[in-house]
Amino acid sequence: MILFFPATALPKDRIQSHLLRLAGFFLFLNAIVLTLSPSVRLHSWDVDYRWAHWLGFTVWLVGFSLIHRLFSRKIPERDPYILPVCAMLSGWGLLTIWRLDNNFGWRQTLWLGICLLAIWAGLRIPNLLILLRRYKYLWLTSGLLLTALTFLFGTYPEGIGPRLWLGCCGIYLQPSEPLKLLLIIYLAAYLADRLPISFNLAQLLIPTLVLVGIALLILLAQRDLGTASLFLVLYFIIIYLASGSWRVLLLGLITLMIAGVAGFLMFDVIRLRIEAWINPWLDPSGRSYQIVQSILAMAAGRVFGRGLGLGNPALVPISHSDFIFAAIAEESGLAGSLGILLLLGILTIRGILIALKAPNNYQRYLAAGLSAYLATQGILIIGGTNRLFPLTGVTLPFVSYGGSSLLTAFLSVLILSRISSHSELQPAPLPQSRPYLFLGAVTLTSLAVLGLINGWWSIVRADDLLSRQDNLRRSIASLYVKRGAILDRNNRPISISTGEPGKYSRQILYPALSHVTGYTHPVYGQAGLERSLDAYLSGLQGIPSSTVWLNEMIYGTPPPGLDVRLSIDLTLQEKADELLSNHSGALVLLNAETGEILAMASHPFYDANAVEEKLEGWLSDTRSPLVNRATQGLYSPGTAFGPFLLAEILDRRLPLETPQELATRLNGIFWGCAQMPDERNEWGPVIKNGCPGALLELGQNLQPSQILDLYKKLGWLDPPSIPLPVASSSAIDAFSDPQLAILGQSEIKVSPLQMALAAALLSARGNLSKPLLVNAIHTPQEGWVILGMSSQSPVLSEKAAFDAARYLGYPSLPIWQTVGRAKTDHGVITWYIGGTRAEWRGIPLALVVLLEEDNPAKIEQIGQQMLKDTITH
Repeated sequence: MILFFPATALPKDRIQSHLLRLAGFFLFLNAIVLTLSPSVRLHSWDVDYRWAHWLGFTVWLVGFSLIHRLFSRKIPERDPYILPVCAMLSGWGLLTIWRLDNNFGWRQTLWLGICLLAIWAGLRIPNLLILLRRYKYLWLTSGLLLTALTFLFGTYPEGIGPRLWLGCCGIYLQPSEPLKLLLIIYLAAYLADRLPISFNLAQLLIPTLVLVGIALLILLAQRDLGTASLFLVLYFIIIYLASGSWRVLLLGLITLMIAGVAGFLMFDVIRLRIEAWINPWLDPSGRSYQIVQSILAMAAGRVFGRGLGLGNPALVPISHSDFIFAAIAEESGLAGSLGILLLLGILTIRGILIALKAPNNYQRYLAAGLSAYLATQGILIIGGTNRLFPLTGVTLPFVSYGGSSLLTAFLSVLILSRISSHSELQPAPLPQSRPYLFLGAVTLTSLAVLGLINGWWSIVRADDLLSRQDNLRRSIASLYVKRGAILDRNNRPISISTGEPGKYSRQILYPALSHVTGYTHPVYGQAGLERSLDAYLSGLQGIPSSTVWLNEMIYGTPPPGLDVRLSIDLTLQEKADELLSNHSGALVLLNAETGEILAMASHPFYDANAVEEKLEGWLSDTRSPLVNRATQGLYSPGTAFGPFLLAEILDRRLPLETPQELATRLNGIFWGCAQMPDERNEWGPVIKNGCPGALLELGQNLQPSQILDLYKKLGWLDPPSIPLPVASSSAIDAFSDPQLAILGQSEIKVSPLQMALAAALLSARGNLSKPLLVNAIHTPQEGWVILGMSSQSPVLSEKAAFDAARYLGYPSLPIWQTVGRAKTDHGVITWYIGGTRAEWRGIPLALVVLLEEDNPAKIEQIGQQMLKDTITH
């Protein structure tokens, strides 16, 4: 870098030389990182490295080296900070554009060369500032005519879009960009000629309003609303600097407010931008997609960024232009964002200092106006990127892709440098410096606020934002980092990642469990355990934070994910799915003592391997295969409520007549049974066969409030604590019809999982267990680490649970069971609830089967077979 940016004996040359070397060294390191990024991302040396951007870096290095030497010769007394800041910003933007798209990188490199040639040519015109002042009307009129030509010959370089450009064959100019510069030149020259001759504000404003008004009308007709807004801001800033009148600022503020309201009412694009600004989360995948993805990019960058070439800035639309700041924030982090803001702050302050030291009012207004232009445009677009302001669609000076914008910014630097080269002359008298100091203070405050907002998104809100379902970066990261496997309790794989870095894909080996494992997809997001356990599976949790930090610093991604072990037993799960085949319903098998879920079946089910091809069809399928009926389906318990009613009465030790005595006295209670009981002298047979008349008679022993308390004790008013989507009835203070509550047909509905947890009471000595689905994670340091611990709370006395299970016992197996029915809006459903009795010495079991059909015989066959196979497993 010393070779390219030599320093002379002059102090300003040495400062400029040292700063350019620092910029060159920074960009050189970034260019190396960008070249190596494919290797880092794929964790392999056998990759296609990125080399094209070195052309851009070479043009930057050679070009600024020549301009540096030319500055030293032609304008030795110039400000030594302006050119290095310009070089740093333009080089940083150039490498970012190359990183995003090689095609745009080539074009921006060409434009950079043109801009450097323009500065070279401008330095060779000794009377440049005089010519600009003398022909101010000609320059502005030419700019207006050039802009107006877009109505006839306008085009859009990318094909379809606003026709704001002139040109062809890959070279295009957007006339509204240099028009900003011409407006500032015109106002500076005009005001310098009129002041201090005329101090009347109206006389000062009216002549300028004609040409400025024409420019605004042209821009409004083009619907270039961002540039029109910037024109208004610049106009009032320059008038304020020249007049020093606070009335100008007030008038400007009122005008902007009126323009904003009018734009909101007249232009759809402004209305959509303001609505997206006010509440971007309302439609994050639609009209607010740009701003939401921009904020997510900042969150993904955190403090130090993902690393150049290692982030996913292309997820933000137009990331090479309007949203290039978000691209830099993602890959350079908050540190890079603050660096951009700092450079803009330095450029603005140096520009204001140049204005204060200018030898005449023309150059003072011109320098201040150019500084205001660069600062205001930067603040507007960065503020739109991080949601301080609505989006304006302007570019970030020096950084964004766009030849017209880049050329305008470079010409501004040329003029500022020219003005600063007259610092040896006596500054022009300055009646009041307050407007200039105020402009500097507002600019620095705005940049500081932007920095704080960036910190808010990248630090304070980062975790919440990155866990959002619409953050596609998580799924994309899984293409490069192997995701942890989901295993059953015997370490049999259920879901695994296959392939190689950059091509990892998720595969579920047992598709019938898709309603439990869910899916992870770069477009459709995540569901099920893939979503709730994402932190473990993606390597963000369960691993030392230092390891995670080191991996993200080096690779831009977390370390490989951790394997997760479930309580599911695949052998039992396969049996459950086999028994439920061709039926709509659910099955839940629990370890009654620990609450471990041994099997959870839901039919019909979907195949997570086919989400991309079939998701739209599943969403419209009337059979609802995406719904996990075991946790999300809510059904009336119906006469399956009988065992719990019986256990509650036994627990309260209330006297009971025999069913036969009741039947004789009340002229029959055996109506509506799911299955007709063979034995009618005991409560067990009539309860386990789901006779509603028997439930009504049992329920007469309890008050309505006691029935409601029983529902609460069974956990039917609380959603189960499980890492899956669950449904639960809302809490109520009283039943609307206590009789229906006794029959299990009240407003309270339960899921099969809730029913299974309640059924476990009779097999676990009256204790209610919390459900347990995830058992352990496998960490590199400690091996398998237990995650979930079983917990129980007593609900029934051990004797009541034992007696109830004995009443409902099945003769040839150590089990108890009940078959019940319930009415729904769509017909009759059938329940089977059962479990092991106290004499069983193995693992206590609880089982619930639900069929969305009236088929007591079939459900009894399924339930008994499932319990029998589990006992003998």
